[in-house]
Amino acid sequence: MPVIPGASVSNSPVLQRLRRCALAAAAAVLASCASVPAPSVAAPETFPPEAVRADLRFVMETLECNHPDLASSVDRRELERTLAEVERTLDHPLTRDEAWAALARLNPAFADGHVLIGPPGWREESRAQLARGGGFFPFEVFLGPDGAPRILSALGGGSTAHAGRALTRINGQDAREVVRELMSRMHGDTPRFRAALLALRWWLYYGKLHGTPARFELELDGAEVVRVPASRELPAMLRAEEDFERLYRFELLDGGNALLTLGSFSYPDKARYFAFVQDAFSRMRTAGTRRLIIDLRANGGGDDDMWKEGILRYVADRPYRAGSSYLKRVQESSRKPGETTGQVVAGEITSLEEPRLEEPLRFEGEVWLLVGPLTYSSAVLFSNVVQDYHFGAVAGVGDVVRVRQSGGVQSVALPHTGLMLSYPRFVLDRPSGAREPALLRPEVVLDDDPLQPRAAVDALLSRPVLTPRALPPPASAARPAPPPVHPR
Repeated sequence: MPVIPGASVSNSPVLQRLRRCALAAAAAVLASCASVPAPSVAAPETFPPEAVRADLRFVMETLECNHPDLASSVDRRELERTLAEVERTLDHPLTRDEAWAALARLNPAFADGHVLIGPPGWREESRAQLARGGGFFPFEVFLGPDGAPRILSALGGGSTAHAGRALTRINGQDAREVVRELMSRMHGDTPRFRAALLALRWWLYYGKLHGTPARFELELDGAEVVRVPASRELPAMLRAEEDFERLYRFELLDGGNALLTLGSFSYPDKARYFAFVQDAFSRMRTAGTRRLIIDLRANGGGDDDMWKEGILRYVADRPYRAGSSYLKRVQESSRKPGETTGQVVAGEITSLEEPRLEEPLRFEGEVWLLVGPLTYSSAVLFSNVVQDYHFGAVAGVGDVVRVRQSGGVQSVALPHTGLMLSYPRFVLDRPSGAREPALLRPEVVLDDDPLQPRAAVDALLSRPVLTPRALPPPASAARPAPPPVHPR
């Protein structure tokens, strides 16, 4: 996400709120300075209802005092209604997973992929569960247009004869009811985003709500019943996160085309990533590539320099900025002269990134970004820049995530249950400043079939190659021209 401090700033103080927020803000600041693994001290097996209610109050106080603009995603009436419903259920002791199941009902009302109540250290705990001899739901799944879960592959991505079949009952329970239960606890901008995230992490959230028995009885397509043991394979999502070759791939294709798959903008060895991208542009230069497709469908974001230095250094032909106006919540650790901790500050990004016009591997062909329901955060900022400055065009699934993205995510442990609350410290408008369309809208809309992920790529390849930058007009005629280039 972009670094905002270099922008010109106008203050929007909220001093009347600071006294009420001081304790919650201090706790959040301290937590944001530390890593956020699962608590090292074992929590009690159950938590009394008053402790869980206290955590619920902590969630709301922390968000009110630290989120820069809850109204950017939250419908207050819907949040208050859900809050009242959750409070009514907190009348008996709960385990940590049960506390998550209760409090996570607020997640859909937050309506932001960066605002959530989640289980602590779930990646580490998932690996530990496998190491202890435990298992997970035996299949990777996707949610079909009818809302039914369907089998994508064996857990971990292996092949299965059941791929594509609908799960109609899981251990005797209607599978669509299972989906409804889990969707009511998912975070994210829109229902379609939440459905894609649920499918990606089905093994995790199903286990949190229903546990992981040694065997599963699954009814397929409303007819056949199969009994399958829990899988001890590492889920595909976790497998991909630690495998560079799964995250990043490059192919030279026939007809002057190339496909660059960027599965994340977050990777610890950035030198390796930048070398990989440089090699890709070198090979395209040698091959005379005329069209580049950048697949961002699995890219949930990360660091902006991964696309600024990694991609736009070879593509941008004029100065650009990653966003325009913003709201940020001032934190003690980053407070500037004249700012007050807890204050909401409005500003504008005025500094511009200069193009590398002398870059020897500069690419002047046609550029497409291929997006999907899981394209998020910094990957959306990248898409905004490409659209607003006409560096290329966007294709794929649209109207799933906001173009006005939140960022600078902070996480804090709830004081009693140890569940994690995450929230952003700023909200950023796209470079053009346009608020409509509110959701990312591709110039070319393409379906994304989980069983045939190559189909969307092939659909783009079937289009004639255009002259450099002669791409379709922006998806929204209402989008204003990109911001002017300011003299240096």
